[in-house]
This record gives sequence, C-alpha cells and structure tokens, in this order.
Amino acid sequence: MMEYIVVCLVALIVSGLTLFSGFGLGTLLMPAFSLFFPIPLAVAATASVHLANNLFKLFLLGRYADWGIVLRFAVPGAITAMLGAALLNLFSEIPPLISYSLYGQSHEISVIKLVIGSIIVGFALIELFPRLNQFTFDRKYLILGGIISGFFGGLSGNQGALRSAFLLKTGLNKEAFIGTGTVSAVIVDIARLLVYGLNFYTTQFNLIGSDIAQLVGVATLAAFFGSFFGTRLMKKITLHAIQITVGLMLIAVGIGMITGLF
Repeated sequence: MMEYIVVCLVALIVSGLTLFSGFGLGTLLMPAFSLFFPIPLAVAATASVHLANNLFKLFLLGRYADWGIVLRFAVPGAITAMLGAALLNLFSEIPPLISYSLYGQSHEISVIKLVIGSIIVGFALIELFPRLNQFTFDRKYLILGGIISGFFGGLSGNQGALRSAFLLKTGLNKEAFIGTGTVSAVIVDIARLLVYGLNFYTTQFNLIGSDIAQLVGVATLAAFFGSFFGTRLMKKITLHAIQITVGLMLIAVGIGMITGLF
C-alpha cells in the first residue's frame, strides 16, 4: 500500500511541476522512482508512464507532425534507444564496485548508479543554465540528434532536452514542433519498452509484487491529474525560483546515486 501512496503522490506532483518548472516528466519522475525502487525498475516504470502521457498528447497533436522529420529523427533514435536500454541491462548486472557503511547503514557504489547519477546531474545542469538550455543544432544534424537523444532516452529516460535542441532549428511552427516531438518520443518509448519488457518486466518488477502493472497504471492516472491541475493553477508559466529548486534537488539525487547514498 505504501508504494501506491508514494508513487502516486510523486507522479501527481511531478507532472504538475513539469508544466512550469522547465523540466520534462521523465527527467523528474525517474529520479523520484529511483529513491524507492532499483534503478532498472525506476527507468522502466517511468517509461511506461511517459509513453502513456505521450500517447495522450499524440491523440491531440499527432496530426501536426512532420513525418519527413520524424523518419530522419525518430527511426535512428529508436535503434539507439534499444541499444541504450540494452546497455542499462548490462550495467544492472555488474556487481557493486564499492560497499561501505555510514551511520549503521550499508551503501553501495555501482556502475549503474554512477552512470545514471551522472546523467541526472548533467541534464539538471542543462536545464538550470540558460546558455546550455537554449543551445540548438542545425537541421542537417537531425539524424545525429535522433541517435544521441534516443540513446540517452533508452539508457536513462532523459531525452527531452536533447530532442528539443535538435528539433528547434527545423523551422517547424509551434503545432508541428510539438506534434513531431510527441510522435518521436512515442517511437523511442516503444522501442526502449520492447527491451525493458524482455528483461525488467519479467524479472525486476517482481521485486515489489505482481501488481506492478496496476501500480504503473494508477501512477499514470495521477500524472494526468497533476498535469490537469498544474495547467489550471499555473497556466504553464515558468517560475525561475521553482526551476532552480527542482534542478538543485535533481543534482542532489544524482550525487546521492553516484556516492551510493541512494
């Protein structure tokens, strides 16, 4: 019962924060899940909620997508997303590098925590510093952008900032930009979930019980409600103070993973 309370509260609050903090759902939700569950499970569960949310946006905005750009960007992204997800599998099987005790509690520094923690810190810094957050790439780098963002999407779930950086220079209007990004995100989500499904959904998910699918479903509904109320309250206004607070919290979580505290 406790996992339902914790996960749903996190999904509700985080999905609302994404509307005005500047951070994406996956960027915030994955670290939150990882505080309570093993990292591979956190990444896979976040991917499920992320896909459901993107499918909802796809229904609303998918018709505006530029399919020429989708093919150049999302197809290579899907391939590297599967590679990133497979690499996550590999990292999760490597034994801890260091084990230590602190105030009577046992902690471990592992490859997967080092990698995911570093990525969280890196993406938090990208969002916090305007010069990094506003960095864009020319349209000719679309395929490269799909490869890079897809890989990080599969490995850690963090891909939104990179995806936007590569799509902003394509000359799309607002609706086409959102539609193209949404379709691309859905394709990458499906690709990485195929890999996660073959591994984590059959092994890792049993760590918290057989009703994990129900848990993810309830978390998805909570995320929808969070988005709805966040829209009502904040009107999608970016609040710099909240963005800094959330960014610093993400950095703290990332450092906690790197050092084995989480």
